[in-house]
Amino acid sequence: MSTRKFTEGKRMKRPGHLQHISPHTARPVYKCKLQFRWISSTTLIAILLGLAICSNQPLVCAAEKQASTVQELTVPEKGAYTGAYVDFGEGEDDVTLEAIEGFEKMVGKHQAIIGLGNFWGEQQFPIKNVHIVSSYGAVPLLYWSPWDKPYIESALPDRFNLYNILGGMWDAYIDKWADDARNFGKPLLVAWGIEMNGTWFPWAGYYYGGGQSDSVNQPPDYLGPKIFKQAYRYVVDRVRAKGARNIQWVFHLNNYSHPAGDWNHFAAYYPGSKYVDWLGLSIYGKLDKFMGWGSFFDVCNKAYQEVCKVDPSKPLMAAEWGVGEFPAAGNKAEWFKKAFSDFKERFPRIKAAVYWHERWQNSDESYSNLRVNSSPEALSAFREGMEDAYWIGKPRFQIKGSSQP
Repeated sequence: MSTRKFTEGKRMKRPGHLQHISPHTARPVYKCKLQFRWISSTTLIAILLGLAICSNQPLVCAAEKQASTVQELTVPEKGAYTGAYVDFGEGEDDVTLEAIEGFEKMVGKHQAIIGLGNFWGEQQFPIKNVHIVSSYGAVPLLYWSPWDKPYIESALPDRFNLYNILGGMWDAYIDKWADDARNFGKPLLVAWGIEMNGTWFPWAGYYYGGGQSDSVNQPPDYLGPKIFKQAYRYVVDRVRAKGARNIQWVFHLNNYSHPAGDWNHFAAYYPGSKYVDWLGLSIYGKLDKFMGWGSFFDVCNKAYQEVCKVDPSKPLMAAEWGVGEFPAAGNKAEWFKKAFSDFKERFPRIKAAVYWHERWQNSDESYSNLRVNSSPEALSAFREGMEDAYWIGKPRFQIKGSSQP
């Protein structure tokens, strides 16, 4: 995501997010030796051998008992869903119906998807928030992040580290979360462990061995991506075993990997088509005064080509996209116009786009303003883009596993 400060109990927009787009502005890489106090060495060895995943096997799959009438979001044959994360004020998990309706009125179109944060440090399923989004008539997209308070970027793995997850420490929380998600009953999009190919979140592959060779498998895997894949599968398996079939899972990458290297390619993290319903990308233009100006095509194309090769059969969404208002560097209104054209003409596999509508203050007291109304010209261009029938403002549903609405 982007760059804002964090406050206790609320995750704010991520500092320095897209600075990695240029080697000259890349976030420093901090090498460290991690020590996890919460698990034994025996458990850790078992995890690294890939044995911890077996802990899911005794679970009784309640999904088989659930009715076959569960609905899911349909992938549109033509056009794409429009969605937004709306600046709710205090944090990404402080949702209000007034803010969502206000955004719709401002841009001139109902939103099919509403993004919101859901952090493990809160230890609960956001039942109030998803009901608000559902009452509005949109599908919630939860950025479900194994992250502890105070939600500070570039911190080392915390108590929700991937080893503890695989060791079963958070099974009770996952199961309760899954029960609540199932009982909610309506379609959900869930992106777990987003942007794992960077270094700014504590679940990133970088912190779990990175490009170290895992000689257990032949040919050897890269250790960091392997541990992430195991954890992703573990969480999805537990949630599904509780019968939460109303969830579509989003595999959410950053549009470039940091650090660069073969081990950190998109495909290295892919848990497999069985575990993914949508491929997702964060796609941002200029976010702060230190970054260069690049068009939507500039920041999207390479990532689009790479992610499409990860799984040719899955739909793709811009799980986050946006650009700041920096008149001296570039024209935001023109950026929007070209972005809407590129979505339609150059990136046909993108079937949903969730705009990140937010403004925040940086550590140097400058501002990053991604809001669509950062200027009258920007808002006019965004509204013009929304007028195109290509953008679908109401979600469409089908029976789970069916191709028919």
